Amino acid sequence: MNLAIFDLDNTLLAGDSDYLWGRFLCARGIVDSTQYEAANQRFYEDYKLGTLDIDAFLRFSLAPLALHSAEQLAAWHAEFMREFIEPIILPQAVELIEKHRARGDHPLIITATNAFVTKPIAQRLEVADILATQPEMQDGRYTGRYIGTPTFQQGKIKALRDWTLSQPNPFDKTWFYSDSRNDLPLLEQVTHPVAVDADPVLAAEAARRGWPQISLR
Repeated sequence: MNLAIFDLDNTLLAGDSDYLWGRFLCARGIVDSTQYEAANQRFYEDYKLGTLDIDAFLRFSLAPLALHSAEQLAAWHAEFMREFIEPIILPQAVELIEKHRARGDHPLIITATNAFVTKPIAQRLEVADILATQPEMQDGRYTGRYIGTPTFQQGKIKALRDWTLSQPNPFDKTWFYSDSRNDLPLLEQVTHPVAVDADPVLAAEAARRGWPQISLR
């Protein structure tokens, strides 16, 4: 069997779910909109530049989860899905997932965005397996911390390696679809790297290496 790996934000989605969750919190008045929006934008720009301090960002992005019950967060997330995520799901991305599934490939999403935000999105895309940064929970509430290694840059390689070792059989070929320079470490590891609506750094690197470049928009 072959493995089809997909980045999520700006690959399968026409936007960044982590950034948009921050926008949702601001729009609902759940956080101080002025301060939070400025920090959210700054971290997003750092991500696009490849300079994101992942630990600092996770302290920022996971902190609001610790202030509310899991039930309240789930209700807000359902609103977030309807208002922010549904409009940016790319039909051609859904078709690409189904194309791989139809030929017997195993689909997997791997994303640096935390699992609270992204697991329901993977379910909406009908992808059962997702590797995402894991927020810590204690006694049914989020703590504002994360556990394990964030699935960011080199962390995606570790997460994928651990996950593949847990599977009953090895995969023969691996595809990885991504838009971001931050995913170059993992793109270098797979047998079929594909740049999707790539940022300038990834587009240049893909051209230099002869990797396929596609658009799902």
